[in-house]
Amino acid sequence: MDSEQTDFGFEQVNAADKKHRVSGVFDSVASRYDLMNDLMSLGMHRLWKSFALDRCILREGERVLDIAGGSGDLTAGLARKVGANGEVWLTDINASMLRVGRDRLINRGLLLPAVQCDAERLPFPNRHFDCVTVGFGLRNMTDKAGALHEMTRVLRPGGRLIVLEFSQVWEPLAGLYDQYSFGVLPWLGERIAGDAASYRYLAESIRMHPDQNTLAAMMEHSGLADVQYWNLAGGIVAVHRGIRYT
Repeated sequence: MDSEQTDFGFEQVNAADKKHRVSGVFDSVASRYDLMNDLMSLGMHRLWKSFALDRCILREGERVLDIAGGSGDLTAGLARKVGANGEVWLTDINASMLRVGRDRLINRGLLLPAVQCDAERLPFPNRHFDCVTVGFGLRNMTDKAGALHEMTRVLRPGGRLIVLEFSQVWEPLAGLYDQYSFGVLPWLGERIAGDAASYRYLAESIRMHPDQNTLAAMMEHSGLADVQYWNLAGGIVAVHRGIRYT
């Protein structure tokens, strides 16, 4: 229903409006997205993505879908893992981010299919992919449970869903992490990307995202089994993996 409310950071908004507002955030940050990731994480986001790639357990020739692929970092790593006989799709709901990712992949010599689509309504058939990944994108989706069901739907039996996302930090680090998130990140956003508000939203969206155990339960409810998660950087980031068996 159009009147249904959902979170946009700490703000409650009409669910029908959230996609438009999230789109505005990523239209604004797309051109400086990689630079800001390096600055915000001190380059650690590359290690987190490498860890997530290893959890995919990919084999030569497999078919992979990268959801909310953004600037294409995970997509490029997935393509290296499955090799020339494999198939990797870059997708994102945001045209500006998808364009950045597609161009970066071309610059790396990777001519991969790139599709603008909504993770809550994936334009792919049932049981089509050996692996689905979503890196730092799930928390921006309006219907997270619906998106997880869609990701599960397109997995083949034995297929893996990998979710790399910010999560609930270890309690002794929470105060310092809050100071960094709500002080340093908007300051960096203003000076580097000319947009403090978008980075304030990104910090707020992390706090509204389901914690590790809640997300694991949501993945199980979507039809995945053997759900595991690994905390990185004291729980600032977590990697979840679930397997579809039927």
